[in-house]
Amino acid sequence: MFRIPLLVALALAITFGCGTLSAVWALKATIGFGSIALGPWVAFPNAQTDRADPYAKAHRARDGALLFGSAEGLMFRASHDSNGRTLSGRCAYDIVGLTPPARFWTLHATTPEGRPLPLASVLPAGLNSWTVLRGADNNATIHVAASARPGNWLAVAPDQPFRLVLTLLDTPTAGSSGVIDLTMPAIVQTECSDA
Repeated sequence: MFRIPLLVALALAITFGCGTLSAVWALKATIGFGSIALGPWVAFPNAQTDRADPYAKAHRARDGALLFGSAEGLMFRASHDSNGRTLSGRCAYDIVGLTPPARFWTLHATTPEGRPLPLASVLPAGLNSWTVLRGADNNATIHVAASARPGNWLAVAPDQPFRLVLTLLDTPTAGSSGVIDLTMPAIVQTECSDA
């Protein structure tokens, strides 16, 4: 007598459980479609517009993220270096080259999930276009490592994977298709403790 209701309840629990898990997995796997990859840097120019796909909208709602308008700025993320290796706190990297044209830019590191890195408050957790030291040719070399480096140093947590986030504010390419023609700085691994 209770066999049929029990089977129906079991089928509904499995269906809703698998459906919820697949939706959570899909939201963690991507922030949407329409990405543009420039070397190791990836941007989603439509994520903050009304043309954003449902996954991008759901991801933004779940994280409570406020994104820039299409003409305000553009955010690039990098989880790998220029040779395709995953960024890790066990290694040191140099970010070399010119940044794309922008009135102001910021660079910081996060966990792969986008959360702030657990760093001491005295360590340089971010750099921006006003504080970075440049060479005579206007190029800047930014050292990304867990231990201190001379010049432009961005601290990361040791023995932990991380993601770099480069935000361009008031950039002429944010609201146009000129994003594809940008030249982004390279991320070069300089040393690694497990190599």
